[in-house]
Amino acid sequence: MILLDGKATAATIRAELKTRVDALHRAHGRAPGLAVILVGDDPASQVYVRMKEKGCAEAGVVSFSHRLDAAIAQADLEALIDRLNADPAVDGILLQLPLPKGLDSQACLERIAPDKDVDGFHPENMGRLALGLPGYRPCTPAGVVELLRRHGVTTAGKRAVVLGRSNIVGKPMALMLLEYGAHGDATTTVVHSRTPLADQRACCREADIVVAAVGRPLHVKADWIKDGAVVVDVGIHRTETGLVGDCDFEAMKDKCAAITPVPGGVGPMTIAQLLTNTVAACAAHLGA
Repeated sequence: MILLDGKATAATIRAELKTRVDALHRAHGRAPGLAVILVGDDPASQVYVRMKEKGCAEAGVVSFSHRLDAAIAQADLEALIDRLNADPAVDGILLQLPLPKGLDSQACLERIAPDKDVDGFHPENMGRLALGLPGYRPCTPAGVVELLRRHGVTTAGKRAVVLGRSNIVGKPMALMLLEYGAHGDATTTVVHSRTPLADQRACCREADIVVAAVGRPLHVKADWIKDGAVVVDVGIHRTETGLVGDCDFEAMKDKCAAITPVPGGVGPMTIAQLLTNTVAACAAHLGA
């Protein structure tokens, strides 16, 4: 069994990015800049933002932090995004989701300039993904693809099942698995909350690759997974017994050819991909 170690892989990526960032700085006089917008005091969002800011520091990316009160008006939040769009020191804009109640997150995401949309959520970048055109890919599914690539796991010709259809993970993950190439070209099925449980199980049992992003602790059982499958667990949940994912790791790990741990699997790769997108945006802005 191969443990798909996202923590170690992400550290390698950050080191590679630091070399690229140093070269950009020497050639152009500045490092990539990432603006991080955090609205309100959601504890989980605060943790995620701190981890992203730490990743920026390790990769040499300049982080511009904007921590805003939950009572901010929609117009004021959009005005901040407009200012960041116009700021040449800012290559990427990260709007931490979810936003507090009363704010329109989709309007804010659409307000971010597509060339600074390093989260890959703007309709233009999502449309480019659907059409197989270059663009910034959503960070979690892109991180999954990179994790598989760096561990020598190919998806071409394989049967893949994605559990979940969110715009952040499920839908773009399925589209990436359908893209042309050794790390696409999969026969891909999406199951979701309205798929009968028996059908979810049946689909997973036929899959060579299972990507679980349903947001339910231990939803995917060991008897759902066939011997030799590759399992990628996007979920993370705090329970009385500790952190667990969407999959029952302990029960299924010995059946798998490869599996991600929770924590230390997909999460670090999401941040690594955010940094990768930001450095790529900087290079594009500088013409490097």
